[in-house]
Amino acid sequence: MSKVMIVVGHPQKGTFCEAIGRAYEEGAASSGHEAKTFLLSTMAFGPILHEGYQREQPLEPDLSEAYRCLAACDHLVLIFPLWCGDMPALLKGFIERILQPGLIARQMTEQAMNWSIFRNKTARIVITMSMPVSVYRFWYGAHTLKLLTHNVLHFIGIKPVRHTLFGMVTTCKQQKRQRWLKDIRELGRIAA
Repeated sequence: MSKVMIVVGHPQKGTFCEAIGRAYEEGAASSGHEAKTFLLSTMAFGPILHEGYQREQPLEPDLSEAYRCLAACDHLVLIFPLWCGDMPALLKGFIERILQPGLIARQMTEQAMNWSIFRNKTARIVITMSMPVSVYRFWYGAHTLKLLTHNVLHFIGIKPVRHTLFGMVTTCKQQKRQRWLKDIRELGRIAA
């Protein structure tokens, strides 16, 4: 069975993104996978990387726990809303902070050019948005999806990265949301 890390990158509590995270966790647990959800809305950490990658910024206890979970997991799930065409700033800060120790450890070593610090892991990105998914993909070019997939996850060795996008979330009917949550539970069962 797999170890699954679920990160809900919505800065508010009680959101549909949180419901998606819980549904994925339920599905994973129902198949015997070990799943842990991190709600950024409840975690205590500073999202700003003050020294960049020049000097290590100590991780707060919540980030230390998340880092250990990331290092141990087989499958990573990132869930967030599309805001201003991108991920919420809190999620971006979380990613920068949690990756800093591993990336700094490789600087000035024989492995400095190999940033694949988290090999043998897979990922799924789940994005909710107020626009149709086709508009996001074809008109706007799915910028955040590409950035996270290629510039972050592939860069640190996480492959393959799968995507689930939910459009028109703010105006859809409750039945559609329930169907989406059912689909997410199924994805959790297979942890892929």
